[in-house]
Amino acid sequence: MNWFTDLVCGQGIAHSILLLGVIIALGLLLGKVKIAGISLGATFILFVGIVMGHFGLSMEPVLIDFLRDFGLILFIFAIGMRVGPGFFSSFRAGGITLNALAVGVVFLGAITALIIHFITGIDVPTMVGIMSGAVTNTPGLGAAQQALKEMTGEVNSTMAMGYAVAYPLGVIGIILSMIVVKLIFKVDFKKENDAIDALVVEDANAATAISLEVENPAIAGKTIREIKKLFPDRDFVVSRHWSSETNVITLATPETVLRLHDKLFVILTASDTETITALLGKEIPMERQQWVRQNSQFINRRIVVTKPEVNGKRLGSLALRRIYGCNITRVNRSGVDLLASRELRLQLGDTVSVVGTEASIAGVEDKLGNSMRRLYHPNLTTIFIGIAVGVLFGSIPIAIPGVPQPFKLGLAGGPLIIAILLAKFGPKIGFATYTTQSANLMLSEIGISLFLACVGIKAGDGFVDTVSNGGLAWVGYGFIITFLPLLIMGIVGRKFCKVNYFTLTGIIAGSHTDPPALAYASSLTAKDAPAVGYATVYPLTMFFRVLIAELMVLLF
Repeated sequence: MNWFTDLVCGQGIAHSILLLGVIIALGLLLGKVKIAGISLGATFILFVGIVMGHFGLSMEPVLIDFLRDFGLILFIFAIGMRVGPGFFSSFRAGGITLNALAVGVVFLGAITALIIHFITGIDVPTMVGIMSGAVTNTPGLGAAQQALKEMTGEVNSTMAMGYAVAYPLGVIGIILSMIVVKLIFKVDFKKENDAIDALVVEDANAATAISLEVENPAIAGKTIREIKKLFPDRDFVVSRHWSSETNVITLATPETVLRLHDKLFVILTASDTETITALLGKEIPMERQQWVRQNSQFINRRIVVTKPEVNGKRLGSLALRRIYGCNITRVNRSGVDLLASRELRLQLGDTVSVVGTEASIAGVEDKLGNSMRRLYHPNLTTIFIGIAVGVLFGSIPIAIPGVPQPFKLGLAGGPLIIAILLAKFGPKIGFATYTTQSANLMLSEIGISLFLACVGIKAGDGFVDTVSNGGLAWVGYGFIITFLPLLIMGIVGRKFCKVNYFTLTGIIAGSHTDPPALAYASSLTAKDAPAVGYATVYPLTMFFRVLIAELMVLLF
């Protein structure tokens, strides 16, 4: 039985893999257990790792450092790829207020943590760990640990301990802040739901379809190409044309001549609707189904872009209308319909709406791919190039006046920024960045599991002694860091910004990037307002959570 004893209690690769497997599997199983409807999820891996470390089970230092840092990189990079496409759009006018509230929570939390540091004398690394646990943000913990390692060459174990003791009450504090805001403002759920129903939010950049009748004598006799030249800064697509002379519907082309009382089926952005309607004539109550029924030779089909060679290409450069004789009316990307303008760059995973004959659509289908099997293969080349560039970028020293050590984005900040930029702009330079949601989540979950297991093992030795010798006070400090900023910004958001309560709960959950809190918020209403609020602030909040944790270590 010596072999078994060596395997369980010894060192080496086999022992390390066995230990990690047991910790991660047991942590994930326990993380599914709900107490008062709340579960800790993958974070329970950290607690199992602490228990294992407390009883003397460990791994070789070099191996545990590598697995911890590599897991962190995988986790952070997957997050960046996931939030990248929506990162910059979250700054649009509708999201500025919501993001300002969320970022306010981040900065108030950091200020609160520093005040507690100066009052109590707790060292900054430990306080950053407490703050990361209080705001339930694991990437922030990883970024801070990496920044500290860059400065001192060592990993501070009390940082992970502070995170572990503050995390459970952090989740409770987020939900409690939602309840307190509800009580302060005596929120009526029915009124909030009615307010959401009455509020029509229209995305000015999203594509919409209308039917128009030509009534402007100034454009009679002109082709669609000539008319579009009158407004070069406006994008619209004339999909189908009903001739007032022949009563026949045809597929509109740039050379189609318009006459008075002709009818048009037009795809355009909401912001251009009024201008284009005034130019052409008047809007008429003619639904899309009527355009289809009146001429059965034309069909509308949705084709998925799956060919890598099309990725990043401008729609106009493909000349699909000229070659195949069909119209591209809109492109659906991540659930949003975009106008199919000539300058729009296609990306893998886009769904293109095509109108034409069966034969012409078959040609477009062959050009774009429409093979879902291709999308199931992850683009590992892009992922590892991104990770390599991210590590290089994160290693560049940046001098900050008054700071003794140069600032580095590190193994967390560098890959995060590169992943965001790659996900957003990669297709424009020919990188295939599309990854299925399941593949992204797999990469993310493997990374966070490795990271938490390794952090727990290293923090386990001495954890009980630390908690029993003043560590319990960290729980209280963590609750203050959780609850106070959320309450303040919750009141500001409700009283001064007039944010709908259900949207506000999504912001509160998103400002701490906390899925259990979002689950609670979503249970309050059948509307998707909490999820929309969460998704709007999540990208920017995640970025600032990582950055603030690093800066606190470097500056203080």
